[in-house]
Amino acid sequence: MSVFEGFRFRGVSSPVHRLDPRVKFLYVFVVFAVAIMFGELLPLLVLFFVPVPFVFLAGVQRQWLRSMRGASLFAIIIFATNFIFTYLSPGSIPGIEPPLDTASEYFLLLERSLAMTLRFIVLVESFSIFFLTTSPDRLSLALEQSRVPYELCFAFTTAVRFVPVLAEEAQTIMDAQRARGLELERGNFMKRVRNYIPILIPLIVNAIRRSLELAEAMESRAWGATEKRTNLYVLRMRRPDYGLIFASLFMLTFALYVRFSFPMPSIVALLSL
Repeated sequence: MSVFEGFRFRGVSSPVHRLDPRVKFLYVFVVFAVAIMFGELLPLLVLFFVPVPFVFLAGVQRQWLRSMRGASLFAIIIFATNFIFTYLSPGSIPGIEPPLDTASEYFLLLERSLAMTLRFIVLVESFSIFFLTTSPDRLSLALEQSRVPYELCFAFTTAVRFVPVLAEEAQTIMDAQRARGLELERGNFMKRVRNYIPILIPLIVNAIRRSLELAEAMESRAWGATEKRTNLYVLRMRRPDYGLIFASLFMLTFALYVRFSFPMPSIVALLSL
């Protein structure tokens, strides 16, 4: 459940926390686009270190590392899947022709699998920084000022709030069931699946109970009675926001220029020179 720690807001006073959520989302979108644009390991390695200064400026290193550790299982699955299926069909990668009979081809296959895994890690990294430094209230306000219907804003921010809460409840239920003698990691696959039934039932019951309490609270506050809502605060762009917009657009433009102007070499090719 530690991967969900990267989606829980941490109320810290920092320059990254004070940035406009719309600007931070633009930055995350640019990182996402650049990560999808490149499939080679070298540019993805550079892209991995781009958000690291934001982590230290925001002071969320521990939570960020926890989310990275939580995503490691999915990263291993992605690496194994890419390596196995690419090994079974090596002709899908330029430079690798069946049968694989040279060390360079095996290293190229390994590099390709690592690149796909690092692409996933970069995406988790960027979105983790966004949610760690953006409060749900400011996120909802940013969506409203972007002309998104309030019903969608409320549904999205409620999901953002409750996903980490449900993850924490699931961890608490698992600890309580382990204290009662439940062994989650023993037995075959079907046995392990059945072991999680005592975890899922109270978690679902708590989720339903929480949703009913939320519905009653919304009804008591006359939610939806007024179509045109007003807010106490209004988001305004400041100089750091414009600076991040410029940096994000520059990064996207530079990535497009490099992508279409220069052939990106593999690390195996560079080492063989």
